[in-house]
Amino acid sequence: MLTWKPVSSDAAVVAPDERLSWPRTIGIGAQHVVAMFGATFLVPVLTGFPPATTLLFSGIGTVVFLLITGNRVPSYLGSSFAVIAPVLAAVGSHGTGSALGGLVVLGAVLVAIGAVVHLVGTHWIDVVLPPIVTGAVVALIGFNLAPAAKDNFEKGPVVGVVTLVLMVVVLAFFRGLIGRLAIFIAVIAGYLLALAMGDVDTSAIAAAPWIGLPDFETPTFHLAVLPLFLPAVIALVAENIGHVKSVAQMTGHDLDPVTGRALIGDGLATMIAGAGGGTATTTYAENIGVMAATRVYSTAAYWVAAAVAIVLSLCPKVGAIISAIPPGVLGGATVVLYGLVGILGVRIWLTNHVDFSQPINQMTAAIPLIIGIADFTWQIGDLTFTGISLGSVAALLVYHGMRLMKAARDAVGGDKIPSGP
Repeated sequence: MLTWKPVSSDAAVVAPDERLSWPRTIGIGAQHVVAMFGATFLVPVLTGFPPATTLLFSGIGTVVFLLITGNRVPSYLGSSFAVIAPVLAAVGSHGTGSALGGLVVLGAVLVAIGAVVHLVGTHWIDVVLPPIVTGAVVALIGFNLAPAAKDNFEKGPVVGVVTLVLMVVVLAFFRGLIGRLAIFIAVIAGYLLALAMGDVDTSAIAAAPWIGLPDFETPTFHLAVLPLFLPAVIALVAENIGHVKSVAQMTGHDLDPVTGRALIGDGLATMIAGAGGGTATTTYAENIGVMAATRVYSTAAYWVAAAVAIVLSLCPKVGAIISAIPPGVLGGATVVLYGLVGILGVRIWLTNHVDFSQPINQMTAAIPLIIGIADFTWQIGDLTFTGISLGSVAALLVYHGMRLMKAARDAVGGDKIPSGP
């Protein structure tokens, strides 16, 4: 499984089971590390998790993913933005351990879904979670985080504006790999500006050693926080299936048979990360961008990227540098990133041609979005359901409830109403 057919550097396309010379492969792998770095380290910084620990488990998770998928799906597993809100809520109510416990359960659910997909295919997911539902859930996860972006932005508005504007400029002006690195470039620039303004506390950086293990923490399990993480399952399923389909289209390989394995791989990676103090993982669009720019789909490059990430995680000074990023920089970056998570939900609707002239689609989108953006809460004993949880449940209930009512009315000869895609 860990062998690749060497091909010439003149090859128009390098398939997953092929590789360029090792020096070139190492160079491509390093590009993948840079591409994933900007978004991957933001999640632990925003949630208070140790960045070095998250980096370590992203590398380990990538190795697990490659092994589980039989080295057929080129992908890097970076930090998932879908878990930011539930992690923050869990940490605030029951501590970091409870958030890690939620991530372990989240990963286990994803593994179970992957096992079912591997046995029976993805059709049942399309029935239970049609595009109108998955789009609504992904959108409300992003928009629910808007207040968090505002809070960070207000703590450093000058560097926040610079970071935000630079990210937009890089995305608009540059194409290819540089455009894909907009997050990384903008955060570095904002960081340097904040450093020049004296807004960065460098004492922890100076004190951190060059070599050492990252900080680890064990999970604890609290029933009260588990509902917070269930909506993230929907987002991770949508992201993984979308990634596999994108890679299949780019490479011309039929990857449907390994879709279940991809879900299992990401689920196991998330469980391992949660068990040691890292955050949930997911397949990364940033790295799809690198593959599109280089036309190199070799999984060998991802083994290199995983190794580089693991080596970097063993340098506490790198973790200290990441942890010292000022709030203003994070605010500028997350205004864009949280918004893009929301727009990803809209993209799911557009890609699947959801017809919003149909009442069932209008209600399935409208009600959950308001619940999620306003962050409705509902307390039942020790259980607290937040806007993301309630909005996700509302999307499922509204869609399937309206379909059942339509079916009942059709059965008794009532006027038919279109159900939408």
